[in-house]
Amino acid sequence: MQVVKNPFVKVINGDHQFIIPVFQRDYSWTTEQCQQFWDDVLRTGRNGDDAHFLGSFVYAEGDVGGAAFTKWLVIDGQQRLTTLSLLLAAVRDHIVETDWHGDDPTSDRIDAYYLKNIHEPGSRQYKLALRRHDDETLRALLDGNNPDDVTDRSEMIVDAYEFFLSQLNSCDGDIAEIYRGIRLLNVVDVRLERHIDNPQLVFESLNSTGVDLTESDLIRNYLLMGLPEPEQTRMYEKHWSEIETLFRDAGNSPDAFLRDFVAIKRKTNIQIRSDRIYTEFKEFWQTRRNESLDDRFEDMVRSARYYAYFLKPERIENGSIKEAMIQGRQLGVVVHATLVMRLYECYQKNSLEPDDFVTALNLIESFLVRRSVLQLQTRNYWSVFARMAHSIDDDNPLASLRVALARQSYRFPSDQEFETAVQERDLYSLRVCWHILSQLENAGYKEPSPTREYSVEHIMPQTIVDVPEWRKMLGEDWEINHSSWVNRLGNLTLTAYNSTYSNRPFHEKKSITGGFAESPLRLNSFVGQQVRWTVNEIQERGQLLARRAVEIWPNHGADTKMVAEDKLRELRSKSAEKTLDNLEMHSSVRSLMHDVQDSIRQMSECVEVVERKSLCYYDGSANFVSETLPMSGYVRILVPIDFEEAYDPEEIAGDVTQWKFLPNVVHRDCGVYIDVREKQQIPAAVAIIRHALQIAPE
Repeated sequence: MQVVKNPFVKVINGDHQFIIPVFQRDYSWTTEQCQQFWDDVLRTGRNGDDAHFLGSFVYAEGDVGGAAFTKWLVIDGQQRLTTLSLLLAAVRDHIVETDWHGDDPTSDRIDAYYLKNIHEPGSRQYKLALRRHDDETLRALLDGNNPDDVTDRSEMIVDAYEFFLSQLNSCDGDIAEIYRGIRLLNVVDVRLERHIDNPQLVFESLNSTGVDLTESDLIRNYLLMGLPEPEQTRMYEKHWSEIETLFRDAGNSPDAFLRDFVAIKRKTNIQIRSDRIYTEFKEFWQTRRNESLDDRFEDMVRSARYYAYFLKPERIENGSIKEAMIQGRQLGVVVHATLVMRLYECYQKNSLEPDDFVTALNLIESFLVRRSVLQLQTRNYWSVFARMAHSIDDDNPLASLRVALARQSYRFPSDQEFETAVQERDLYSLRVCWHILSQLENAGYKEPSPTREYSVEHIMPQTIVDVPEWRKMLGEDWEINHSSWVNRLGNLTLTAYNSTYSNRPFHEKKSITGGFAESPLRLNSFVGQQVRWTVNEIQERGQLLARRAVEIWPNHGADTKMVAEDKLRELRSKSAEKTLDNLEMHSSVRSLMHDVQDSIRQMSECVEVVERKSLCYYDGSANFVSETLPMSGYVRILVPIDFEEAYDPEEIAGDVTQWKFLPNVVHRDCGVYIDVREKQQIPAAVAIIRHALQIAPE
């Protein structure tokens, strides 16, 4: 590595070419950064002798184009180098346009020293070669051509050039002064030695804070920088460019995808911090180094397509899947991207039929909508959906999804819970309000209404204090009735006439042009048939819509046998992790715990699982049998029945409800506890457990 302090213009002057490798991002400096660059040049030129330090400029030797011509690959500093080149091009053109005369600079010298290798042929004549459309646009500017003629011109390149040109045209300063400022811009000139220095390690040390670079920028550089230049180009054009295109079209950065891609492949449930995506990706990528680079890239690109389809479903070819995906995306959340990506993988492998994929997407939407209406916890949703993604069975993806939805600790609300809540909750305040009304209007119909053009309308207005007709219609308790029912489902609809309806009396809202009597919306057919609008009508309409909501957003429909089998597999897996010997307790208590364990084993074949500080028993159907906890001098047994149901002729059982709290207990749905202090009490305790098993529901 050769490191020296040099003027920036001295670095670029010479018979060589600086190339921005394919792994680098496009030019991205905005007017704000260009203004700062310009201010630095202006201030430095006026000071005269004090140089301005721009930071480090790092490059490595690429292809040698002959004895006197070298191509350098820019590792760090491409934005500053490109900006300097655009400023010099603007100065050159300003000199020509204004016919400025002076000894230094001249347009020919700027061209020959800093912008072009005037004696080199073809592409080698340009001192700076950028990426793709950036390069075409820069060449047009350097050649004096109109950049508008470039097929896919770089707006950022043109904007920066025009900014500098406008500053020069409006500047009172002397061109020689500005040129002096440019020549006093210094950098730490860092030249890496081929086959000796590791460009990636140098790049990481210079960008350790991640400033100005996204996590996906760092990952792209990591994947491509260490490859020979021809292989860099091949891998970029064949693989990474598709990822960039996919997410540019979807209007997103690939960062979130790369985070979720690593999670899917590693089967982790912990979301990677946004500033750790690059680090975690590197660790993951290195675990797959035995696979070919093409195979690893193809796997990543394939997953990127699935993720991009989730972000922008309009690109999906299958109409039914596209519509279901669009409906789900209307909820405005992306926490379930990992699960959808996993299901899409099954669909592409033909293990998930199109109709089943639609059903799966509808069930995910149902899970989100039902929980939203019940206002259940959403924190850690990403982890919840990641766990579901990992549980998808390639051979039976839909059935395994149903089981996963049924078994979540973040429960899937029942039909009754949802039907009641969607009627009785303040639906208007929920983010899903419009989505629910839109689906109630269109779900299942081949001629959907254009609900995107409509807004939510209160049939009984939000404010009725100044409308005597409404107060009279609602009766003596109008204030209570209004506040209790105004934001409920039965009183909400969609309309394009929100401002027209305002808080008019009901008969006017019904009869005016575009009123409820004329409304083409199915949501308003019941409203248009009513002569009054009171609590009774709101309640009746709410019940009708709630029953339809249960049909639109159905329960998970999981097979109970499959749920039990899945739970049993999980219990057996946990059972293998720890045994009774892993629990801390006094030796006398341990002896008693083993005696209890032997007696329960003789009574029934159970799966034994150490959970926290207790040993829990489950039967062959994964039903909880009992929990045993080592205490100070005795063993506590918990049984999942009410105290009144216990078969306890020796009266050794206690009523759990008499305690405010039992420490270290996992299963808090038990009504009976037994404190076993002597071995002789164990048969009576086991008799209570046996009776509990006999009376347990099927």
